[in-house]
Amino acid sequence: MSKMAGNVPEQLALYRMTLSLNVLNHLGINLYSNVPSVLSEVVANAWDADAQVVRVEIDAKAEKITITDDGHGMSREDVNGKFLMVGYRRRDNSTERLTPKFKRAVMGRKGIGKLSLFSIANCIDVYSTKDQQRSAFRMDVQDIKEKISESITSYFPLALTDFPPDLSVGTRIVLSGLKKTIWQAETALRKRLARRFSIIGDAHDFAIEVNGTPIVVTDRDYFHRIQFIWTYDDLGNAIAAQCPNIENIQKRDGILADSGFTVTGWIGTVRESGDLKDGTDNLNKILIMVRGKVAQEDVLDTFTEGGIYSKYLIGEIHADFLDADDQEDIATSGRQRIIEDDPRYKSLLHFLQGELKNIQNQWTTLRNTKGEKVALEIPAVKEWFTSLSQENKARARSLFGKINQLTLSSEPDRKRLLKHSILAFESLRYRDNLQALDAVSPEHLDAFTMIFKDLDDIEATLYHQIVSERLQIIQALENKVEANEREKIIQKHLFVHLWLLDPSWERVTGSEYMEKQASKEFGDIDAKLTPKELEGRIDLKYRVTSGKHLIIELKRADRILTTAEVLEQGSKYRSALRKLLNATGQKRAPIEVVCVVGRPLQDWEDEENGRDESARALDEKGIRVVMYQELIENAHRAYKSYLEKKQEAGRILKIIQSIDDQESY
Repeated sequence: MSKMAGNVPEQLALYRMTLSLNVLNHLGINLYSNVPSVLSEVVANAWDADAQVVRVEIDAKAEKITITDDGHGMSREDVNGKFLMVGYRRRDNSTERLTPKFKRAVMGRKGIGKLSLFSIANCIDVYSTKDQQRSAFRMDVQDIKEKISESITSYFPLALTDFPPDLSVGTRIVLSGLKKTIWQAETALRKRLARRFSIIGDAHDFAIEVNGTPIVVTDRDYFHRIQFIWTYDDLGNAIAAQCPNIENIQKRDGILADSGFTVTGWIGTVRESGDLKDGTDNLNKILIMVRGKVAQEDVLDTFTEGGIYSKYLIGEIHADFLDADDQEDIATSGRQRIIEDDPRYKSLLHFLQGELKNIQNQWTTLRNTKGEKVALEIPAVKEWFTSLSQENKARARSLFGKINQLTLSSEPDRKRLLKHSILAFESLRYRDNLQALDAVSPEHLDAFTMIFKDLDDIEATLYHQIVSERLQIIQALENKVEANEREKIIQKHLFVHLWLLDPSWERVTGSEYMEKQASKEFGDIDAKLTPKELEGRIDLKYRVTSGKHLIIELKRADRILTTAEVLEQGSKYRSALRKLLNATGQKRAPIEVVCVVGRPLQDWEDEENGRDESARALDEKGIRVVMYQELIENAHRAYKSYLEKKQEAGRILKIIQSIDDQESY
């Protein structure tokens, strides 16, 4: 009897469909993107083969990966009729939907998972034994590509004769000629495999070992990060039991109201959004698991969740109804996502949307409560809070909660925001406009509080803090001078804090190139100085500040100079810097030379009006002399008088300083 093409005998058919080996490029060679996902396909095959142990060996020196399982193995007939048949659909045969020994629901369906091996290795050796019948063959990617280029439709793997003597049962796959950088740390691979399977452990009589060490559920390495968790059925509760730092557990119903399907698993949130950064991995996602294996890497990206809470989410939802044997397969070819227009998937999305809204509301309440508790652990903040009216306390609680909701990356950032928020609160209270806080969402709170830095009362408080810090710096300089510290230490202190020389000067950056060039010019001057002058000169620094080019020269505290000496040396420095500025197109740039001395100049006391005459002579050349003691006294006077006039800022300042002193917030 002749074969039929559609309803027409083959020899009479006008058209014919053919499949090229090029399909392997799309289903395997260029499909998978990472090693863990590829190894997951091999592990899934081992599960379907009733294996109890899968051993993964990574040999970095030989650049080889070996995966061995103790499953039922394959006969030659199985190899040709199932393993090497692209698209073999085992579930079409109802007797193969459960594994023969352990009656496991099989993971494989499309018959293309093994093609993932081609995406990471150029050479794949397969050894298998079943009922004492051995099979061994090699698949070479380069050879397959050559067959593709020749439009050949069949590929014949090379038979191997070197069967491993230790493989008495099961299957071994050896990957060599690796294409990708897979030499990640052993713990990293174990972590990634642990996150891709939920069937690992005694309860399922299934184990995966990496270089001899079994993978356990805690290898996922994120349970300790979870703060709040919402669980669905026993599986979710079991995960919650693994989380040592849980502060709240909510048990939820996993029934999908519109379809009657059921999910299990969990969704959690972490303390800090940064807890979801794990090296190159991003844990801010919700996995969809089917039959104990990842079916979709992240369903969270399907939703347009804009709330801050979404940056704290992590989860794992098990939805086996997405892979029912009697329903269409809705996994994409890469088996890492699900076809989105399937009614089952839409039902799941509808359920998750409702769950996320519930989690958002509860998370906000929980974080608000936690934010108030943490803030009130600071005594001064608690004292401030206690002094508020009941209405204002409610607003303060809301403020603390909003701060605790923000995705702040560091402790200093959180402290800074708390300080600014309290200042903003006080400013609004002063203006009887605290209701303005109610309209501020957490994600805009940081920018909102920064506005108040420009208001007079807030600015006074912040400047009060700056001045207090500067007084401490002045005291440190005074201690250094009195202790007769090395001049270079004092000089460095002055150079970092230029405002000690003049309150209008601040530390300025960006002049590194000019400093380097100036040092060269000053070096040329040094070569012409007398030995005595070289001995008398301690150090010199150059910096740009407030549009002025500043040369700072520090003299020994016990050295007595004359105006002529200062004038001669300062003029040389000024001339050298002017030469440099002219060369860089800055001919009109102002220059000032400051010479810091410990003793009065000799001619100040030797001549009548000596200091005034000296100052006029030096000023003509843009040079001035400052004494250590005068510098300290002037700085004290300038800043301390400000403090004395601004004591009204002390109450809020006390709170601000207490926040800074708190070890953690």
